[in-house]
Amino acid sequence: MLKTSEQTLDPADWQDFRQQGHAMLDDMFDYIENLRDRPVWQAASDETRQVFRQPLPVQAGDLGAAHETFMREVLPYAIGNAHPGFMGWVHGGGTPVGMLAEMLAAGLNANLGGRNQMPVEVERQMVRWVRELFGFPETAGGLFVTGTSMANFISVLVARTAALGRAVREEGLADGHRLTAYASVSGHVSIAQALEMAGIGTAALRRIPVNALHQIDTGALERAIAADQAAGLIPFFIAATAGTVDVGAIDPLAAIADIARRERVWFHVDGAFGALGKLAADIAPLLQGMERADSIAFDFHKWGQVPYDAGFVLVRDGALQRGTFASPAAYLHRETHGMAADSPWPCDFGPDLSRSFRALKTWFTLQVYGADKLGQVISHTCALARYLRQRVEATPELELLAPVALNIVCFRYRGADANTLNAALVVALQESGIAAPSATTLNGQIAIRAAIVNHRTTAADIDALVDATLTFAAVLQGKPHSYRETR
Repeated sequence: MLKTSEQTLDPADWQDFRQQGHAMLDDMFDYIENLRDRPVWQAASDETRQVFRQPLPVQAGDLGAAHETFMREVLPYAIGNAHPGFMGWVHGGGTPVGMLAEMLAAGLNANLGGRNQMPVEVERQMVRWVRELFGFPETAGGLFVTGTSMANFISVLVARTAALGRAVREEGLADGHRLTAYASVSGHVSIAQALEMAGIGTAALRRIPVNALHQIDTGALERAIAADQAAGLIPFFIAATAGTVDVGAIDPLAAIADIARRERVWFHVDGAFGALGKLAADIAPLLQGMERADSIAFDFHKWGQVPYDAGFVLVRDGALQRGTFASPAAYLHRETHGMAADSPWPCDFGPDLSRSFRALKTWFTLQVYGADKLGQVISHTCALARYLRQRVEATPELELLAPVALNIVCFRYRGADANTLNAALVVALQESGIAAPSATTLNGQIAIRAAIVNHRTTAADIDALVDATLTFAAVLQGKPHSYRETR
């Protein structure tokens, strides 16, 4: 008989552990409840960063001490997307419900690669709900992933199988250079990365110009496809966008669907945040044609307010998706009973075998808040964007740089050397802790970009952004100024 001391990692005193756990939970409740008492963002000092540049700990430490380090050195210096004043990028604000659900998932510690377990059934329920939301057939495949970048990659691989057959999994891309893909110049960088990782290469990506509304020019798209066909190439993938990164534009999805069907090209929608506009009564009509897509990629952790990460890919032909990824490996053998039963498994629809229980926090979010409430939040963020547009248009010193399609507003402060001034303005706003927009470039002009995603954001936060912009612009130009903090 083996003689050894117990090597468990469970606590020696569960009562003390419970007390510490409750304290940690209360601290996070306090953090969320009192977000407005904090700056949106603040930079960590070199001294703070040094805390995490220490050697590997060899001996055991104290949970309470680790918790104190987190509260002192990490929590105050996050990017701030939970704060209502955060408008830098399209990051959701998260919810207390999502936080608790993530705790439950971590405690359960289920691997959602597959096997006969109820957590997989929760993900299947989510797949059914997503099919219902987007009007896809029951045969469609769906999968939680890290985010839209991975969802785009999976979609490219399934489209590659559709174009070249399943033999491409074994034979590779001997003729891969013949495939061509299409996205607008405003399309996300992950489309190009997906082509790289799929072995097709970015030279195969045709960047199509956009119109005045920053939507893909469908005439130019048709001409590019025709030119490639005439050259003996194989157009295989069109990536439309529902909510572009810079300005939130929605490509003409129905027109692209017509082109894709006529030319027999895979129609993909990168709807990282915009796709969930289907939940909002006033936004859903703008997404007409998305229901005809061959695949949709989007994130629940953006407009869905689910804590990071919770991306999703939906593929119309679930059998083709499974044929792109399912493996005959012995350790993935299926049975009719026991733990290896209940096929197919999530790992049959994507590249990951080790998968977290992302479906649980998403299921909780929908169960507790409901689709209607989430849709109302989405509509609210778009209404706030329109309010910001009105403030910009009513302020002589400010200039709108792009149409406001959804929840993103790009504007700038007018003046000499405007690019230098507006780049400095963005940094000044961020470092002030009052508001946190980001910067982008539109037609050579540096824009202050406000992406309004957080369910906590109000009109007062929009006013604070505009007022602070005017104040810091005056400061940077050495002009008299006055600013009344509205945060």
